[in-house]
Amino acid sequence: MSDTYHHGNLRQALIEAGIRIINEQGEEQLSLRKVAAACEVSHAAPYAHFKDKEELLAAMQNSVNEQFTALLQRAIASAASAEQKILAMGRAYISFFCHKPDYFTFLFGKQKLVAHLTMDEEHEEDYPPFKLLKAVFRQYLAESGAALPPTEQEVGLIKIWSSVHGMAALACMAGVETTIDWEQIKLQ
Repeated sequence: MSDTYHHGNLRQALIEAGIRIINEQGEEQLSLRKVAAACEVSHAAPYAHFKDKEELLAAMQNSVNEQFTALLQRAIASAASAEQKILAMGRAYISFFCHKPDYFTFLFGKQKLVAHLTMDEEHEEDYPPFKLLKAVFRQYLAESGAALPPTEQEVGLIKIWSSVHGMAALACMAGVETTIDWEQIKLQ
């Protein structure tokens, strides 16, 4: 999408412009006026979609989370085992951020995400993609018959997440050159 809005989904264009502004200038520089200017619409146009900056910020985070979670759900839909689901999620995670590096910077550098590692309970406020990974990891533990103590389960979960997250970070990082085709990487 270009940096300006031309008769499409204005709400999503405003969200994308907001993400760019935060990544380039910081959250304190975000305003509905600035996103309107970035989309080349009137200063009043964003108010048809967002009542204020906080509502825009929430929409930005929700938009990215919904897109990311939906991709991860599609990635695991046809996997037969939990192990295959974990690998499919990892590949989808890296691919998503290879295509949307601004989203990576926005989510993990600018927003507060909650991720409880405890395996024995659910936390409503946990980051949705993490909740999905946690559910699949629980399935993996059950399928593999691994009777790990709670601390080792938590360490296993964080190892999976940090490995894939680290690869996505490297794939998105400006100035890091590798010979790796991140979307074709074999995870095991």
